[in-house]
Amino acid sequence: MYKIFYISFLVVFTACSSNKEKPEDLPVVAGPENVIVLSDAQSHSAALSVSKIEKRSISSILKVNGVIDVPPQNMVSVSMPLGGYLRTTKLLPGMHIRKGEVIATMEDQLYIQLQQEYLTVKSKLQFAGSEYERQRELNQTKASSDKVYQQALMEYKNQKIALSALTEKLKLINISPDNLDETNLSKNINIYSSIDGFVSKVNVNIGKYVNPSDILFELVNPDDIHLNMKIYEKDLNKLKIGQELIAYTNDNPELKHPCEIILISKNVDEDRSIEVHCHFKDYDKELIPGMYMNAEIDIMSKESFSIEEDAVVNFEAKKYVFVQVSDKKFEMTAVETGISEKGFVELKNPEALEGKDIVVKGAYTLLMVLKNKEEE
Repeated sequence: MYKIFYISFLVVFTACSSNKEKPEDLPVVAGPENVIVLSDAQSHSAALSVSKIEKRSISSILKVNGVIDVPPQNMVSVSMPLGGYLRTTKLLPGMHIRKGEVIATMEDQLYIQLQQEYLTVKSKLQFAGSEYERQRELNQTKASSDKVYQQALMEYKNQKIALSALTEKLKLINISPDNLDETNLSKNINIYSSIDGFVSKVNVNIGKYVNPSDILFELVNPDDIHLNMKIYEKDLNKLKIGQELIAYTNDNPELKHPCEIILISKNVDEDRSIEVHCHFKDYDKELIPGMYMNAEIDIMSKESFSIEEDAVVNFEAKKYVFVQVSDKKFEMTAVETGISEKGFVELKNPEALEGKDIVVKGAYTLLMVLKNKEEE
């Protein structure tokens, strides 16, 4: 009986001894919910590496969008101050034009009437001038009354005023008064381009009557086009006059256009955005007003504590790093991050991390281990 009991005990002891776990196979040691202690096997397989936070020059890129715009002085709306019928034009949207080029011909009987009035008043002025001189001489010798002399002076001045007004009206419709006489009256007048550029809009057709307030054509001088960007209020303090950026279109993002900020608006729109105007350093004829563009602005760099981006993990909408407490013990610590550049991320609360070893490789492995520990 004793022999049988001894054999049974030996079998049970042997079985227990054979099932005893080796130290490297032990599970994670329990501890606070943000602390984990790895076994030898886990530490070996995780292949962790650590580093300390350091001060680095960190800069960021602000990505915005905008529209190509033209300053008011480079946009011309062409109209006819006295109205009339459009007789001829060859303009089409996109057509290039030169300053002084005839872009349209207008026709109206009012133009003939205006030229007639000018020549009539010019003749009357000559007569009134002669009469004024004659009455002035007579009045000096008292051969004519002061009243007659004053009437002659008034008529002379009235005709001068009328001729001056008609002269300006003729200039409005591009007729030179100096070259006008009774032999060259015309019912047609020319409209000339006041800028070098291209046609952006054609609003009329031949034979149409236009009023003085109607816009016939819209012309654009693209030499001074600029990029009008929308910047949100929260990013305004990152920008300044003279700051450089690059712009590109959606169709050709590889082609970069260098720009420079020339004006920052002082008005905040309803959507809390602010207009920022940028000058293109090199003019590209492929860029036209109204075209949509993207832009990337280099924000001023600053010295700040940072760590490799791989060191930061996201868990339950918060960001953490793992601080090495001892050889295989790690503590998950909350951090606040800022801008990122070239694989490094700014730390806004570096005080608690200075001089400590931070896991920069294998941080997500530790997070998985920690989550598994919490689920057990």
